[in-house]
This record gives sequence, C-alpha cells and structure tokens, in this order.
Amino acid sequence: MIKHFIDIDNFSLRELDLILSTAKKLKKNNTRYEKLFNNKSLGLLFQKESTRTRLSFSIGMQKLGGSVIELDSKAIGFGKRESEEDILKTLSCYIDCLMIRNNNHKKIQYYASLNVLPIINGLSDHSHPCQILADIFTLKEKLGKLSNKTICWIGDYNNVLRSLIQTQQLYLFQLNIVMPKKILLKNILQINETKYSKIKFTDNIKNGVMKSDCVMTDAWVSMGERITKKKSFFKNYQVNDKLMQMAKKNTIFMHCLPAHRGEEVSNNVIDGHQSIVWHQAENRMYVQQAILSYIFNKK
Repeated sequence: MIKHFIDIDNFSLRELDLILSTAKKLKKNNTRYEKLFNNKSLGLLFQKESTRTRLSFSIGMQKLGGSVIELDSKAIGFGKRESEEDILKTLSCYIDCLMIRNNNHKKIQYYASLNVLPIINGLSDHSHPCQILADIFTLKEKLGKLSNKTICWIGDYNNVLRSLIQTQQLYLFQLNIVMPKKILLKNILQINETKYSKIKFTDNIKNGVMKSDCVMTDAWVSMGERITKKKSFFKNYQVNDKLMQMAKKNTIFMHCLPAHRGEEVSNNVIDGHQSIVWHQAENRMYVQQAILSYIFNKK
C-alpha cells in the first residue's frame, strides 16, 4: 500500500503520535539508525525557494543511509516535454518517494491520487503539514501535554495556519488566532467553516495573547505573494517585547522562518530567551526523517 503525507487532517491522532514517537527515537540516537534508509531514494521537486525543507529532507535522508536527488522541473520538462502522469510513472521506477514544494495544492493531491509513488507535501499554497508537525513535536518537548495549553497565532490566514488549525482538532489545545479586522473580513468564508471548539478569532492582541503558553507568528506576506496593502494592516501586530509581556512569564516564541525582522517580529524577541526558533528549525529534520520512516514502513 502506497502511503502519502499531504495534509494533517488525513491522519488520526494515533497515526501522528506514532510519527512523533519515531521522531523522538531518531533524535535521541540518530547514529543508531544510520542504515535505516539503505537502498532508499528520495526525489525533491522544488517549485518554490526553500532552506529548511531542502536541508531537513536532504540531510535527514542521508544521515539514515538514503540517497537524494533534487529534480529541476524545467530540466526534465515536467508537464511540457512529457505528461506529468508519465513522468511520475518514470520516477517511480527510480525513486521511492517524491517530496514536492509548490504553489498548487490541487496538483499535489492529484499526484498522490495516481498512487504510482509516495508523495509528501513539502509546502503548498494551502498547507504546510511538515512544518506544523515539527512544531507540535517541539511544543510537546517544551510544554508536555498540549490539551491544557494555549497557543496564540498572530498573523495572516495562510498555509501554516491552516495546518495548525487541522492539528488543533486532534491535540485539542486552545488556539487563539489574532489578525487585523480587515484580514478577518477578507477570510470570513474560510473562517466560518472553522466552527471548532477551543478556537477563538480576534483582532484584539491583548485578548489573544493573555494566558498563552506559546506565541507563534509568520511573515505577513507569504513567499511569492504579490505585496499589497496587507503590511499596513499588520503594522500594529508585531511580536515585540511589549506584546510578550502581555502573555505568561514563561511563554515561548515560535516562528516557522524565514523571518522578516522588524516586521512581524522584533530582534529582541526572536533572539531573546523566550525564543525557541532555532530549536524548532532543528527539529524539522527529525520529524522529516520520521515521516519518511512512516512512508517506507520502517520501525
């Protein structure tokens, strides 16, 4: 049976916990599993820029004995010189899994539906499940059980937030989503579909941040998105010292990166003692390895 990793809501809590349990074992003793992916190969197809996703999959695969090839969609004529379906069938003759990072979620879903080889969503315009699963792994390390914790998201209604909302439905933490009123109104149809318990939408920063155990943010304008008036809407929503003082004393700060310092977050916060941003980035590799282990049916 071919396994895919496309969206968080494709999985049960038990399945995600099994992946995170594998990540914990791999992090504890990576060298013990250095032959786990022997004779396995991973293809990486980047149609968007990438740092952490590229490195975590590439290095993570190689550390466990696997091989990696980065594919250039122009060089192989993906969908032009040859149909996408035929190329995927060809790839399945050589590689064991394909990670895709693009701007078209429906394409990733379609490729997975062909069931010719495992597909991992490395980021799309709709979701970022690899990032959020690594964030959950990091939160569990730092905070323990999440069902009695409060996470505050300050930022746009974007792919990372969609995956976070999907995750909240399984781990049942309180999720306070803070964004400017104009952004709330723009996304009101999507937000109306999110009538879940323990999720609160507000444009009031203090109400969102107060009593939070973790404050998360992301770039105000997503990669590849045309810059609009959006930045002006967010000018009073920067995560800075003043905002962090509204939260609990030991509240942690997270950012999926890349950060636009001086915009969504101040230098004092991202470089400060409450920030676990680099710990969060490091954990991407262990969770990526665990996702691959799930794909390859490795224990």
